[in-house]
Amino acid sequence: MEETEFVARLRGAGARVFVVGGWVRDRLRGVPAKDKDYVVSGIEAQAFCALFPAAKRVGRSFPVYLLDIGGRSAEVAFARRERKTGAGYRGFAVAFSPEVTIEEDLYRRDTTMNSLAIELPSGVLLDPYGGQEDIARGRVRAISAHFLEDPVRALRAARQAALFGYEITETTLDYMRACRAELAAEPRERVFGELRRALEAAQPSLFFRWLARADLLSVTFPELAALIGKTQPAAFHPEGDAFEHTLLVLDRVAAATPDVCARFAGLAHDLGKGTTPVDMLPHHYGHEVRGLDVLAAWNARMTLPKTWRDTAAFVIREHMRAARLGKAGKIVRFLLAAVKLPLRYPALLAVLRADHGDLPAYLVHGEAIARELLAISGAAAPETLQGKAVGDWLLSQRVQRCRSLLAHCED
Repeated sequence: MEETEFVARLRGAGARVFVVGGWVRDRLRGVPAKDKDYVVSGIEAQAFCALFPAAKRVGRSFPVYLLDIGGRSAEVAFARRERKTGAGYRGFAVAFSPEVTIEEDLYRRDTTMNSLAIELPSGVLLDPYGGQEDIARGRVRAISAHFLEDPVRALRAARQAALFGYEITETTLDYMRACRAELAAEPRERVFGELRRALEAAQPSLFFRWLARADLLSVTFPELAALIGKTQPAAFHPEGDAFEHTLLVLDRVAAATPDVCARFAGLAHDLGKGTTPVDMLPHHYGHEVRGLDVLAAWNARMTLPKTWRDTAAFVIREHMRAARLGKAGKIVRFLLAAVKLPLRYPALLAVLRADHGDLPAYLVHGEAIARELLAISGAAAPETLQGKAVGDWLLSQRVQRCRSLLAHCED
């Protein structure tokens, strides 16, 4: 069913139809708009289902339907009001009826850039709360004090600022600060969802900077908050403390690869510095070992994807020595472990380069070297060798081959 038919059926039944949310926002920002979400008003759910019997209901507490429109599965929601009745994101009373207006529906949303709608088929923009001006001025602004009713909106505001490079208004920052206590009790999967989306930003460091400004970093990502004030040797880290270094590396990785797993590894690479004893500063001896414990604690608190955990653990453990290996045997072991990671090798290189700058030839050409090493199989070992001796032979053959390849790279 095409959008024109979808709209015509609803208009014929006396309903109004709107495109809302991110599609409208991105169109006003002048960037390619993604999937459309629709809101309908002036119609009962029963009448809607009679018009569209193929619609699949997915909303539990209020009507939201999936319907094929224009060759894709689109979300169609009914205009609704919300009233805070308890703690957390479930603590809402939701009201929906044909009398609920689009303005009321838009008012319950988080920030003005998401409180925009385009009515169909006329294409008229509805902007009751000044979202168009805020987009033009590059700012994230809460619609009202209703922002406080869902504490995760504080994370969304920081994410919007990071995604679009916008400023957050002072009033909105005050609302974000007021979310601190309730945000600490939110389900961790909701916080993780915002983390994942924030890491997709062109400059993801902004997400964490805004959370720090709003005094929310310590209740959402305490592992990162612990890096603030952890001084480093100025000769090697003119950018500042461990927090500044971490965000610098994160943005460098983001500039090099869209891979979110690599970006998380960059974010996590120096987690151990947050546990460095004060009397050891500005040095961080052993942080690559302590960082594994911090990562494990993060995962225990907020379950992380296994690909993220495995990659971050490897980077934490190896990032200090990765660019300084001198013996061929150690290089062989490192490269064979690196190419087995769930992260593609070029993305791993992006993380190491973000931390170290220029990299040695064995890392730059590491993927090709590893392929050559893996081509040497224990099946080719002399028949007289058994057990551990086969492994020793295999390692020696690979080390010899590695030396030869490295000499060729340097030539």
